[in-house]
Amino acid sequence: MEGISKDILTQQRQRLRLFIKRWMLPISMLTGAATYLIYAQIPLPNQCRHMVGTAVSVVQPLLIFAMLFVTLCKVDLHQLRPRRWHLPALLLQVLLFVAFALVHTLTANAEIRIVLEAAMLCLICPTATAAAVVTQKLGGNAAALTAYVMLINLITALLVPITVPLLQIGEETMHFGSAFLQILIKVFPLLIGPLLAAMLVRKFCPRFRQAVTARRDLAFHIWAVALALAIAMTVRSLVNSDVPFTVLASIALVSLLACALQFWMGRLIGHRHGSTVAASQALGQKNTVLAIWMGFTFFTPVTSLAGGFYSIWHNVYNAFQLHRHEKLQTEN
Repeated sequence: MEGISKDILTQQRQRLRLFIKRWMLPISMLTGAATYLIYAQIPLPNQCRHMVGTAVSVVQPLLIFAMLFVTLCKVDLHQLRPRRWHLPALLLQVLLFVAFALVHTLTANAEIRIVLEAAMLCLICPTATAAAVVTQKLGGNAAALTAYVMLINLITALLVPITVPLLQIGEETMHFGSAFLQILIKVFPLLIGPLLAAMLVRKFCPRFRQAVTARRDLAFHIWAVALALAIAMTVRSLVNSDVPFTVLASIALVSLLACALQFWMGRLIGHRHGSTVAASQALGQKNTVLAIWMGFTFFTPVTSLAGGFYSIWHNVYNAFQLHRHEKLQTEN
């Protein structure tokens, strides 16, 4: 009888693990949203809230660094080279951004300009470093994706400082050099740092690298924590927003359309070059933390909400993809 009860308990644990594994992203997103809503209702002194905000600003980049480091420990660094699908994907992002910028120059209506800026932000925003984790989880080429991440960050750092002053949005007095350096300082430590760390560990600490790579889902679990944190920050931004509903709804819609378009175009481009998963993630999954920052820094501040909405859309889609992938693997 005792043996039977142990077997039943073991089966229940296995089912629970499988359930959590399949639904990790929705669980993470709901946890992040619920955590902020509960936290907002707790009567804390301003000093405590400031300390929490400071802790989040430190933990978030550390999680991003750790995610990319673990992923790069697993991939062959010699594979970090340009691929054929990189060029059409980069051109798509650049040309769409420029097209919306041109329409922006011809528009006088303030609300329409805000929606156009939100679209521009969603289109030019670089790929998230977490995209390498999702790509690897879905069976795609993480090295090709990581190479694209570095390329699109460099292009964004060049294109945004050139375009924004011409459109007379954001800080009009900001020059190209200062804007370029601001973006580089913001993103490149979290790209080059993990790469250098992975190279050093590969050469001087092979046992440590082996221990890291042996934990197959380590990067994915780190991402789950980072996602909960990002969703919590997104909910905070939306809850505390005093933007008119019509503008809020317009930004939400344009970010949804931009997300759907880029995932779809990424799949089309990737399918032609035998890299459907990597190209789809490269165009569709965005560094929404950077998008929010760029909205505040270079565009009309309200457009930063586009990054918050986009964070919801691309994570919902990826949760669906990962659930479907896990289900297919289990059935096979």
